[in-house]
Amino acid sequence: MKSSTPMLVDWALARVALMDALRKLDPRVQFANPVMFVVWLGSVLTTLQALAMSCSLMAGPTGFTWAIAIWLWFTVLFANFAEALAEGRSKAQANSLKGVKRTSYAKKMSQPHYGASTLNVAADTLRKGDVVLAEAGDIIPCDGEVLEGGASVDESAITGESAPVIRESGGDFASVTGGTRILSDWLVIQCSANPGETFLDRMIAMVEGAKRRKTPNEIALTILLIALTIVFLLATATLWPFSLWGGQPVSVTVLVALLVCLIPTTIGGLLSAIGVAGMSRMLQANVIATSGRAVEAAGDVDVLMLDKTGTITLGNRQATQFLPAPGVSERQLADVAQLASLADETPEGRSIVILAKQKFNLRERDLQRSGATFVPFSAQTRMSGVNLQNRMIRKGAADAIRRHVEANGGQFPPQVNKLVEEVARTGGTPLVVAEGSVVTGVVALKDIVKGGIKERFVEMRKMGIKTIMITGDNGLTAAAIAAEAGVDDFLSEATPETKLALIRQYQAEGRLVAMTGDGTNDAPALAQADVAVAMNSGTQAAKEAGNMVDLDSNPTKLLEVVHIGKQMLMTRGSLTTFSIANDVAKYFAIIPAAFVVTYPQLNALNVMHLHSPQSAILSAVIFNALVIVFLIPLALKGVSYRPLSAAALLRRNLWIYGIGGLLVPFVAIKLIDIILTALGLA
Repeated sequence: MKSSTPMLVDWALARVALMDALRKLDPRVQFANPVMFVVWLGSVLTTLQALAMSCSLMAGPTGFTWAIAIWLWFTVLFANFAEALAEGRSKAQANSLKGVKRTSYAKKMSQPHYGASTLNVAADTLRKGDVVLAEAGDIIPCDGEVLEGGASVDESAITGESAPVIRESGGDFASVTGGTRILSDWLVIQCSANPGETFLDRMIAMVEGAKRRKTPNEIALTILLIALTIVFLLATATLWPFSLWGGQPVSVTVLVALLVCLIPTTIGGLLSAIGVAGMSRMLQANVIATSGRAVEAAGDVDVLMLDKTGTITLGNRQATQFLPAPGVSERQLADVAQLASLADETPEGRSIVILAKQKFNLRERDLQRSGATFVPFSAQTRMSGVNLQNRMIRKGAADAIRRHVEANGGQFPPQVNKLVEEVARTGGTPLVVAEGSVVTGVVALKDIVKGGIKERFVEMRKMGIKTIMITGDNGLTAAAIAAEAGVDDFLSEATPETKLALIRQYQAEGRLVAMTGDGTNDAPALAQADVAVAMNSGTQAAKEAGNMVDLDSNPTKLLEVVHIGKQMLMTRGSLTTFSIANDVAKYFAIIPAAFVVTYPQLNALNVMHLHSPQSAILSAVIFNALVIVFLIPLALKGVSYRPLSAAALLRRNLWIYGIGGLLVPFVAIKLIDIILTALGLA
């Protein structure tokens, strides 16, 4: 499903959107958008007048009235097209998800353990609590939790990532999604949802733009647009008695044109498209938002809470330094540390082997011929290593190595104690190495802060967002990592209760908090956070508690979510500013044209020197329709966003979309007037 950013206008999609735009001319549909409903009523009224004039039932300029009616219909149609195009993109994404739901049968188990008898049943008959068996090559038939087994699962149909993931019973990787495919081994799965309630079903429903609920800010803006429409409707209605009193009554067609140009039709026509496109952009980032409120809240977030491991750091500790004991060279320490790590498949073990290669060109030896015996790590000994002929090499925690050395008649040097303390003080993890009863030194392991993460936190700070690192590490280690990463604050030795308390504390101060998590222990905090991004690889409890799901399971995606949310708010604000600003030019075009006969003094407002009253009115109406078309790509793509403070963004917004919205219509209306005059149409 993941793909590069799609073209703004897919012509196949545009053809479907055009048909949807025609269907949306239904007055019951138009009534949902009060601003465009007023334009729709004006279109109907001027069309009836044009028909009456054509049938000689009414006196008046037939051609002019028909021209106004047609362009008013185009205004409504273009607004419908913008909304239909945004919805069409979301529906296309939903259809691609529907293609994942291809499981037709399931192996329902009689008992919830491997080896029990199975019965093939239709997948859509499964209910919550049923237990199924999924083996290599099978499509997982339902959302669920793994009870037994471990398997490699292809989730590319949902996440777009080609690399398979491991799903196994217990821990935070026991959740599976219906529609994904087993590549190897087997899983015993207990279904966690009924048909129609699965994660994939919810994804499809959420992606369907037509089912999107309006957000609070969008509702507030709609109310403002309705209020402006009512004000201009009353103002326009009162102009007719004034013109009548002056002896030259203004035609209903001109009053309708004036009303349509005065009300904020541009933002009214694009508002719904902006909201749907915001949800669509979130999906392009492989994030499913369970509500439009979550997308909008992401734009207002001012506190970000991020896990340390896997988010701020790479997630695996890496060997960074060999610190030898007195009387031991660094090369000797690197040699024994590498020997102890050759069979260690952990990221830490592999990093020790690599560091020894890089620093001293120590290559792997063929230890099989020498009869080497590898000692795996165990929770009891907290050590691992190798027995090589008469050599006994071990590496592990300082306390474990101390006991091992003393048990073999040796002593733990005080200088090594100091090395251990220094490594811990700088936020690293000390790994002590010994050969027999002799301590050879310390290998410093460190959480490596991700490249570029510090710069991203600087961007967050420019946006007025406070970043908080959450970790289970002790305060000393947490402080060192926090300083290196450049976060504003940290929470060490974090528990579910302390995470929840911290979120509530910030919310009590009126702050909006975003958080990411993947485990069941994160669920309470995710449920409390205003924007909660759960990892798709996480537990069912985490996904249900969050209001967004990251299909890539990339904890740093939270930063991108905030960026998209702010971009959506910026787009709405920018186009609202532009819409209100460009109404000014329409006043200078239509008001002098409509009332110049009654009040000749108004001709002074004709600063554009438009050819005639009819061309002035028609030019303004044509511009009013065409500007929606030109702004559709901007509504779908979103306004270019840079991390700036609210005051700087406001200034930039006013300069580009305020001044631009003020000046562009003067040029465009004059140009349209020249074209109409040259063609003899006005």
